Amino acid sequence: MKKLFLLIALVSVSLVHAQAYEGKGDQKFQIGANIQDHATGINASFDYGLGENISVGISSAYALGIDGLDANFGDRFDLKARFNANLGNVLNIDDNFDLYPGLSLSLKNFGGHVGARYFFTNGFGIFTEATFPLAKYSDDKSDIGYYLHNQFALNIGAVFNL
Repeated sequence: MKKLFLLIALVSVSLVHAQAYEGKGDQKFQIGANIQDHATGINASFDYGLGENISVGISSAYALGIDGLDANFGDRFDLKARFNANLGNVLNIDDNFDLYPGLSLSLKNFGGHVGARYFFTNGFGIFTEATFPLAKYSDDKSDIGYYLHNQFALNIGAVFNL
């Protein structure tokens, strides 16, 4: 998986100039791998720009590989509503770069996230995002679903500008 992301990044470096976040009406779709304690999985999110630096969206995570835990579908799945502050044009690092801290309200917790996107073309880029719980609905470690989705997680993958 790491080799695939490296190959995509190297091939895409020479492609055309892009804009990371364009503001109101901007739509981004991200899909990637989710890495956390006792599990790996997939993550998908969709963000819609409401203003120059604000976006809202939804995100979903599904834990695939779980180490030694007996988990059903409900334990493995989480759905979140998201709010982002897109700071790429405020920081003015690069037109292709976007840094976005945000908050999320999920089926399992209230949390935060910090992510970064870099676009190689107008429609394709890569992202990384760290997610963490701020308020847990349950601290019961015997409840596998809450245990899996109430910890620090790292997401990496591809982002598409729709």
